[in-house]
Amino acid sequence: MPLSWKTLAALFAILSLASTAFPQAAAKKKPAAAPAHPAAAAAPAGPAQLTERQRALHALNRLTFGPRPGDLETVLAKGVDNWIEDQLHPESITDSAAQSRLNFYRTIGMNPQQLTQNFPPEAVLQAVAAAKRPIPTDPVLHLIYSVQVARIKQQREAQAAAAKPPAAAKPPAAGTPAAGAAPSTAAPAAPTPQDLARAIADKILILPKNERLKALEDAPPDQLVNFPNTIRPDQRLRLLADFSPAEREAFYSLNNPTAVVATELQQAKILREALSERQLLEVMTDFWFNHFNVYQYKDRDNYLTTGYERDAIRAHALGKFRDLLGATAQHPAMLFYLDNWLSIGPHSTAAGKGGQSGLNENYGRELMELHTLGVDGGYTQADVTEAARVFTGWTIANLDDGGQFQFDPRRHDPGNKTILGQTLYESGVDEGQRLLDMLAGHPSTAHFISKKLAMRFVSDDPPEALVKRMAATFLATDGDIREVLRTLFKSPEFWSPKVYRGKVKTPLEFVVSALRASGTEIVLPDASVGTIASMGMPPYGCVPPTGYSMAAESWENQGDLLARFNFATNLTQGKVGGLTFDPANLPMLGLVKSADLPKTKATMAGEHTGVDLAIALIEDALLQGDFSPANDAVVRRQLQDPDVARQMAASPISGLRLVSSFVLASPDFQHR
Repeated sequence: MPLSWKTLAALFAILSLASTAFPQAAAKKKPAAAPAHPAAAAAPAGPAQLTERQRALHALNRLTFGPRPGDLETVLAKGVDNWIEDQLHPESITDSAAQSRLNFYRTIGMNPQQLTQNFPPEAVLQAVAAAKRPIPTDPVLHLIYSVQVARIKQQREAQAAAAKPPAAAKPPAAGTPAAGAAPSTAAPAAPTPQDLARAIADKILILPKNERLKALEDAPPDQLVNFPNTIRPDQRLRLLADFSPAEREAFYSLNNPTAVVATELQQAKILREALSERQLLEVMTDFWFNHFNVYQYKDRDNYLTTGYERDAIRAHALGKFRDLLGATAQHPAMLFYLDNWLSIGPHSTAAGKGGQSGLNENYGRELMELHTLGVDGGYTQADVTEAARVFTGWTIANLDDGGQFQFDPRRHDPGNKTILGQTLYESGVDEGQRLLDMLAGHPSTAHFISKKLAMRFVSDDPPEALVKRMAATFLATDGDIREVLRTLFKSPEFWSPKVYRGKVKTPLEFVVSALRASGTEIVLPDASVGTIASMGMPPYGCVPPTGYSMAAESWENQGDLLARFNFATNLTQGKVGGLTFDPANLPMLGLVKSADLPKTKATMAGEHTGVDLAIALIEDALLQGDFSPANDAVVRRQLQDPDVARQMAASPISGLRLVSSFVLASPDFQHR
């Protein structure tokens, strides 16, 4: 359904409503914005007391990336407390559906050595081009390396040509036609690289599917440079549709091998968060990665981030904090991101040799400020410097071939160190382990970590009494994350009506929750990754070590709300690539839900018929009957516009799309 100006006016009226529901956005709103609706001038108000159904919905909104169709009924049938206990033990939950989709992304199971071998970084390719390393003999790898070496040679030739001074013009030889005279015969134009690539694509597309990659292996490498982007879009789509996962990776590697590693990790993240039954594990993996942030696009971290999330973060997300801290401290991704792998003790045997740099304090500072004690945790600049000395020698071996942790005693600064008033006697690599022990068990760490968890699950400004009880559990259980969470989930503060639907979703949470709530089929997740990035939160793309903010004020300005509304509109209009939204499913989902929910709007006898009933059913499907009366009234008022009503009457499915976009963009849905 094309959106008329009146329909767009309705959308912006809802946007204005959303703005008034977010205080920061309202404060930044320009005078020319659409008029606000006084009836909905605040975020959704919590109930006086949570019913069992609201408890289930609250648990789903906080422990998952948003409820899917049927999740609420599942939690109610199992019992809220039992369901939470299951989520605290993800190993007990079958996750075959999500895993079957993840099997298409081979890179997420590879170690750094395998990644650099199969998807060579630029440093490796430059060494191959300089004949310092051989091209692998495996046919697929030989294809990838050969094409990338051809690219490097083409770039060098272009640079050399650009550096040459222009040749002086020569006078025409005797008998040569004068300038501007038409030649007797025109020489045929040489085929362009685009022509050659598209001709190759046409030839291989007529071959059986299992012979196409082999045909590419036989083509001239210089004609396959940037092949995926040079061929026609229809050729690319046909090839991708028939390639196996490994063939698809090889195909994209003809353009950029490093990008294959990065994009598969990003896409797998969206699939896990949207499809996994182990939702709390995915929430905590996202939480801890953000806490121990690394920037994926910092050179070699493209290859190190995959294993970092898998082996250091997810593997310890519900275990002991000390194990998690140690895993991140020794992982090459963290060592590279914060440059500790380059740090050299000023009094070490390696100091001043070979032009190497000196002491680097990045990790020592972030370890205390962001990872453990917190900015108010009681440490000093002298403690930061001493911590940096402790971790000298913690470096990376064989970085060009993937890299692994190594302690280099030549780089380690000798002597005792004093941190937080305690002396760490010289003991090489063990000094770092002892410092991690000290920091992981410190009361300031217990409080800082507990408060940050409470901010994620309860509110941006969590009650201090709750934080103290969580910190006490942290200290009593040697930093058992599962036990700290159990204390949180059993607290009256977590179940307080005051915090019900009180957390503003981050862009990641908003997009994934919209996919889950609407039952959208994720055919390909790449467009979803791009959408989240356009909202200012690219997965694994936070440059500073602080990670992305969880606070509402970071995500509630007018531009952010407009981006969310655009996504809701594009999703429901079927304009987001790789996503299949079926609006006809939503009324049926709402009807099924309503069978057991007699108090929802959709089942109030005699109150709704026709379009009204469809609207109520969509609201029930997307928000489990929890759509506020004020927001419902605004949606209905906008839909009463004659032009909008005519379009809806002419195409009921288009009408369902429009209503769905209103609900997904509403303040109710943007809160969890």
